[in-house]
Amino acid sequence: MGKLPLAGIRVIDLSSVFSGPLCTRVLADLGAEVIKVESIQRPDGARTLTTAENDPQDDQLNRSAYFNKLNMNKRGITLDLTNPEGREILKRLIMIADVLVENYNPRVMPRFGLDYSVLSKLRPELILASLSGYGQEGPWAQWSAFGYDLEYACGLSYISGYADGPPGKQGINFTDPWAGVLAAGLIVAALHQRQRTGKGQWIDLSQRDIGSSYIGETLMDCAMNGRVQGRIGNRHPSMAPHGVYRCAGGREWVAIAVANDGQWRSLRAALSGPDWAQDPQFDTLIGRLAKQDFIDQHLEAWTVQRDHYTAMRELQAAGVPAGAVLVNREVMLDPHLRERGLYRIVENPNVGRRPYARQTPGWFSAWPEAGKEPRPAPTIGQHNEEVLGGLLGLGDEDLARLADQQIIGVEAIVEKLPSELVRQILKRRQEDQRRVGKIETIDPDYRTVLAALDPEKGSPSVSELPFSVGKSGK
Repeated sequence: MGKLPLAGIRVIDLSSVFSGPLCTRVLADLGAEVIKVESIQRPDGARTLTTAENDPQDDQLNRSAYFNKLNMNKRGITLDLTNPEGREILKRLIMIADVLVENYNPRVMPRFGLDYSVLSKLRPELILASLSGYGQEGPWAQWSAFGYDLEYACGLSYISGYADGPPGKQGINFTDPWAGVLAAGLIVAALHQRQRTGKGQWIDLSQRDIGSSYIGETLMDCAMNGRVQGRIGNRHPSMAPHGVYRCAGGREWVAIAVANDGQWRSLRAALSGPDWAQDPQFDTLIGRLAKQDFIDQHLEAWTVQRDHYTAMRELQAAGVPAGAVLVNREVMLDPHLRERGLYRIVENPNVGRRPYARQTPGWFSAWPEAGKEPRPAPTIGQHNEEVLGGLLGLGDEDLARLADQQIIGVEAIVEKLPSELVRQILKRRQEDQRRVGKIETIDPDYRTVLAALDPEKGSPSVSELPFSVGKSGK
């Protein structure tokens, strides 16, 4: 088998938190050499978002599940870019790189003297990918942005939620993963163009633009018909029934989407042809749309007698699109995902053996090894000597001097709170998350779940677990 598709491509990663690190994680999984650049004065903000097992230890910043997931397969260095010498060292790295990824506010790179007009002269073959909230130009370009407010600004949240409620947020900040994955694809396209022309280019990617492009049908409806779309919850304008229905126990759900009259007949057969479903009005979409409340009420009377897996399987067997609504534990232990190898066990020196989902879930027949041997995310400044010494040729004296001047380092210069205070903060955070519905509970069986995913731990089979998976999910 040949090398991975991006083998030989070097990427400098100046990004932080979500969109940029996801982009470069995809590139790394495809074989690119990714060098992540942080500073000890201001490490990647993702390092502070979570703490493994809610257990604050001395090395808290290297134990973030959020950071460790998004930065696997990368090498990590530190450089203080507010220092002129730090910027000069970065320029030396850029001169031997193929791609530079950053997700700063558009003010930052020009302030560092690293805008594209400078970089393109320094390295004409360089591909610069800038992932910002509102893009590099336009009246909102200089505004700060996060995935949360971008969901609202792009129009997605206005059409999310129930008719009698306010605009709704998605479960995650969707513009971030959309931007990260799309940016990786655009970079590959730019590399292909460079192979033909020998020239680099600047990719200006706006998360708000991306979010708005993904609701194109609502924009077209406004442009063509003058209609402003409202909120319809889980329903669909051209499918009925279409929704999420409660199952046995009151805490399980199944999603059902009937796309045409044939699937309606299949649903009716799966329900054993109840009298209420025989109304000729329901034989057409128009008739079903007019009586959705009535249909939903009777359909849920059927689903509530079954657990979510059973309801899904009975409906799928009849030819009805349906899916059990899975909690995160069920997703991790799902037999289908396990067989497809979605999760890989990674030995992280700071948090132990943990399962991580691949960021390139598809498999390549020509590169079956892609994603199968992931490396843990780097600790702060872990590869300073390897990159700055090995690649750039800086000697031990130079590295020691840079460390003394705090241009590089292996330990962040941040205020360290007492562990007990951090525990109190984490406890309060969990209470707040539970109060607003961000989390339901702390899973008492999570260690068993981890063991079940780890073949080297003598993993129990799914049937040996102290709870059911693939049956009732309890």
